[in-house]
Amino acid sequence: MATESRSFLTPMQRYAAGALFGIAVHQAQIHQTRPLGLPTSDDDPSVEERTSSSSSSDSVSEDPDLWVHENSGLLRPVFRFLDIESAAWLGLEETAGTSPAKHHVGAFLRLLAEESGESSSERLDLDQEVLSKAVDTMALGMETNSESSKVKRKKHREYEHEYREKYSTAEVPSNSVVANKQTKSPQESDSNVFYGNDDRHVPGDNLDEKPAEEVGMLGYERKVTVLYELLSACLAAADTREANKRYTRRRQGYDARHRAALRLLATWFDVEWIKMEAVEMMVAYSAIASAKEKEAKEEESQSSENKWAKWKRRGIIGAAALTGGTLMAITGGLAAPAIAAGFGALAPTLGTLIPMIGASGFAAAASAAGTVAGSVAVAASFGAAGAGLTGSKMARRVGSVDEFEFKAIGDNQNQGRLAVEILISGFIFDKEDFIRPWEGRIDNMERFVLQWESKNLIAVSTAIQDWLTSRIATELMRQGAMMTVLSALFTALAWPAALLAATDFIDSSWTIALDRTDKAGKLLAEVLLKGYQGNRPVTLIGYSLGARVIFKCLQVLSESEQNAELIERVVLLGAPVSIKGENWEAARKMVAGRFINAYSSNDWMLGVAFRASLLTQGLAGIQPVGLQGIENVNVTDLIEGHSSYLWSTQQILDRLELDVYYPVFKSTTLQEQ
Repeated sequence: MATESRSFLTPMQRYAAGALFGIAVHQAQIHQTRPLGLPTSDDDPSVEERTSSSSSSDSVSEDPDLWVHENSGLLRPVFRFLDIESAAWLGLEETAGTSPAKHHVGAFLRLLAEESGESSSERLDLDQEVLSKAVDTMALGMETNSESSKVKRKKHREYEHEYREKYSTAEVPSNSVVANKQTKSPQESDSNVFYGNDDRHVPGDNLDEKPAEEVGMLGYERKVTVLYELLSACLAAADTREANKRYTRRRQGYDARHRAALRLLATWFDVEWIKMEAVEMMVAYSAIASAKEKEAKEEESQSSENKWAKWKRRGIIGAAALTGGTLMAITGGLAAPAIAAGFGALAPTLGTLIPMIGASGFAAAASAAGTVAGSVAVAASFGAAGAGLTGSKMARRVGSVDEFEFKAIGDNQNQGRLAVEILISGFIFDKEDFIRPWEGRIDNMERFVLQWESKNLIAVSTAIQDWLTSRIATELMRQGAMMTVLSALFTALAWPAALLAATDFIDSSWTIALDRTDKAGKLLAEVLLKGYQGNRPVTLIGYSLGARVIFKCLQVLSESEQNAELIERVVLLGAPVSIKGENWEAARKMVAGRFINAYSSNDWMLGVAFRASLLTQGLAGIQPVGLQGIENVNVTDLIEGHSSYLWSTQQILDRLELDVYYPVFKSTTLQEQ
């Protein structure tokens, strides 16, 4: 019976953890339309704690669009897993969704810091210390595995040097600074980031940007334990069969909204995100041990099966112990760890924490995961739809898209990572350009590049590059054509006939590429909806036409999805997407966390290629998108011309600090001053 109530937190602490998580979930939804860091005032009537207008009532229970609503499937299964009394659930939801967060976070942090005074408290403290050390060990192993980052960075520098020599052109004249000042968008200022509707990112003193004072009362071990149990509860919440029909949550797995909330909670706790990633890894590794244990239990008597069922309900690793459909949905058949030796070293520690499985069980899982047979067994236990991203074959093609293939990159394949990153190039001269711009990126997600329509992308990229190096283009640039293009963008001036005629030959290849891009976006949405990625939170990053693929994917998702279950973060770099002519609100709703539009106000070549919509609709790759919830980041200082995205992508991503919940950008100009 001891294992049935096995937890590292007291009932009161679990209640406080559940309450804080509910607040974090609601705040994450608020940040979809009002990102952190905006200047706020207690007297500002526009600052609300509610995000939905589907109901005129102040009650959360009357507003089904809220993530903290009982029918969302995000909170109640978590409360159930944490053994919080059901009578308290409605009150926790109302507190999270209606009251200002700053009025309650401190109180719940104090509850979380309280000791029970019982004899079991010392045992719990010891368990928390052991667990936190295991997390630290896992995080250290993840950092050690990043030693190859130096080699990757070196290769990327070589790539940058090679491509600068080949493709860097005089797209931006020497007077570009003057030109930029003359063509500055009305929405721009001297800051590097804009949050739609002319809001600027200004660090403030509100709760969201500065952990409450009470967080200092919590020891590091307690913080890690809370995050561990909440993640376990989130994954256990994926198995929502009891109320599945009324929950708006449509699939099992690790919900992107849960990960966004955990990221915010880790920020409040002042816990590095890599520690949370280590927790995710431990859950995935533990799942392998649990799967093996379940296989053994199936051969035993009915009483043993009942014992296993109890473990499933109350195991500290939560859904990591839930084999079959739930974990199949979470890990996508990609959980066979390549660093099994490191996990094997943790076997004694984890065996002590989770006696049902024991050290021998974890050691066996670690050794089996490193073998072909172990990989097959894990895939069978955890598998996603089909054979995962790299093994997926689309049942049908969309339109005339002939090439659409995922390729795994990086060191994190088959290691049980609970998040996926898909990287999409959109301006290439060779098939290697689908991979090389991204090789210098270092993170702890399972990473894939999308190789798509290379023939058409190479054709349009080459056509643009050939034009840029032609004599007529050189003459036009000498005459200030760039200033004319950008001025037309912001002031709706007509373009000179000579400039229009000179770029006519780009039109045919660009039109074909746009058509294939939109269809590839539909295909990407189809892949995600079918769960080839394993229903794990997805980060989408793309530049040029690759950014448009992502935007079109989000649009297609918005046609069938009610919320942001699938996508955690999106980064668009130099996106050829019109601003007024597209539904950015629908796309934003599909992303649980940060949505970034990085643009260069000097990218006049993008303006030339996409001129059909310039005069009336604006262009995201050149100017800010005026929508609350979109981070508009000016990267003009890094982009000489559109081809620069090939070698500057890594620098831009480093600047964006994607693992930070709320980045603080400073413009190059301000830093120099």
